[in-house]
Amino acid sequence: MRQDERIGIVGGVGPHAGLDLTRKLFDHTRAEADQEHLPVMLYSFPDRIGERPAFLLGKTADNPGEAIGDIMAELARAGATVIGMPCNTAHYFLDRLQPETKIPFISILESTAKACAAAHPGKTACILATTGTLCTGIYEKALSQEGVAYLLPGDRHREILMDGIYRIKAGERLTDPAPFQGMLEDLQAAGADYFILGCTELPLAVEQLSLSGSFVDPTLELAKAAIRFCGGEIK
Repeated sequence: MRQDERIGIVGGVGPHAGLDLTRKLFDHTRAEADQEHLPVMLYSFPDRIGERPAFLLGKTADNPGEAIGDIMAELARAGATVIGMPCNTAHYFLDRLQPETKIPFISILESTAKACAAAHPGKTACILATTGTLCTGIYEKALSQEGVAYLLPGDRHREILMDGIYRIKAGERLTDPAPFQGMLEDLQAAGADYFILGCTELPLAVEQLSLSGSFVDPTLELAKAAIRFCGGEIK
């Protein structure tokens, strides 16, 4: 493991997403002592980053990409040597940023697409995500580059996803699995072999509702990619 590496995390997108990535970095790094874990710098400024889906859907002029670029530059100046961001939607803005730093950035989209290609060859993924993420096409592009077949949820299923996501964001615990489980069964009937949990709240929904199915957690794939980048061993 290269101890000179420092993983910078763009947090605040939402606030628990950075904590989730940090926990997964620690949980999945093989380490026998505290000193063997990778250094992590979490910058969480939710007050500075506007709502990503609202901007993409034209509901606000507050461009969150500007704050994201500023935070990336601040992480670099503070000593981060590689950066990750546990928000799927926010990756839409990366091509439009002009950050002050040239340090490596590990994409949650590319990490997930590579994991899907390796773990589910020849299978069809269904992208579960916010309306904002789905309208950008960013996951479709990443999956296509890795030769991964995919399908998208329809409008009715997107309503179920958005309702669950925003209830979790508001601190509510989901208790009724029927809408989500019915959605998964519909999508399986439509050809989905497994599901990409393309919003940071969705792994929590799967856990709270004890949903059955085959799932890919992009935040976990980002954590594993960051560990490997820094020369660590996956546990």
